[in-house]
Amino acid sequence: MWLVKGGMKGRLILLTNDDGVHSVGLLAMRRALDSLGTVHIIAPEHERSGTGKAITCGASVKVKRVKLTDGFEAYAISGTPADAVMLSRSLLGRRPDLVVSGINLGPNIGVDDFLTSGTIGATIEAAIHGIPAIAVSYCIDVSRTAEEKRRVSIDELGPLAELAGKIAGCVLEHGMPSGVDIISINMPPGANPNRIRLTRLSYKGYGDLFAESREDGYCIPGWFMSMYPDDVEGTDIYAVRVEGAVSITPIGLSFNHNLEALRGFLRRLHLEG
Repeated sequence: MWLVKGGMKGRLILLTNDDGVHSVGLLAMRRALDSLGTVHIIAPEHERSGTGKAITCGASVKVKRVKLTDGFEAYAISGTPADAVMLSRSLLGRRPDLVVSGINLGPNIGVDDFLTSGTIGATIEAAIHGIPAIAVSYCIDVSRTAEEKRRVSIDELGPLAELAGKIAGCVLEHGMPSGVDIISINMPPGANPNRIRLTRLSYKGYGDLFAESREDGYCIPGWFMSMYPDDVEGTDIYAVRVEGAVSITPIGLSFNHNLEALRGFLRRLHLEG
């Protein structure tokens, strides 16, 4: 079966991730989106975590159809999650009405994750092109060998997928809230899906991630919740790490600032802008 046929006539949903097209998180999220429209999966053939909003330059992005373990087919690409969004118009024939990225197996909290994550990168690419986007993340510790990722089941991800599906349905029906381009959802394991905190993005960065490896050089040995800094109540990091609650973070992509503030700065240098 090539298309996932849903109930909202004419709605086209692009589902992608950075864990790879065969990730259990993608399967769980597809189930939850099934009734909302026609779902197409375009995702990296292999894991592309940490690629941010990178797109493939100077090389071809290869595309092939693959069958997932639930019997549905998907586009597997050699590129990044952002490439998946960029390619959606060519592969699907028109722009999606919604992009959902996830479920990521690992957290996406704080500004460092926001600018590093391939999961988030896909939503940034979507937002740049005016497409509403939702990032969904399950905040488990992730070992370097990714064994923990393989232990997560679709059933375990069910409550998070259901919550994300409800939010996706509301976005399709009513559009994004004013000034919001991306909604980022993070749930720690064992959290009550009804225990929700509306949060802002933490602006505290990572600590020292790298450790000396047995080979020459340094590596990040794993991705653990303990790597995230402490932050104050109201941030996504606090909600997930301290409260053990679901964090829902609205994000706008306006990078503009008050021009007059810089104009005064330039005047000190006897420059005009």
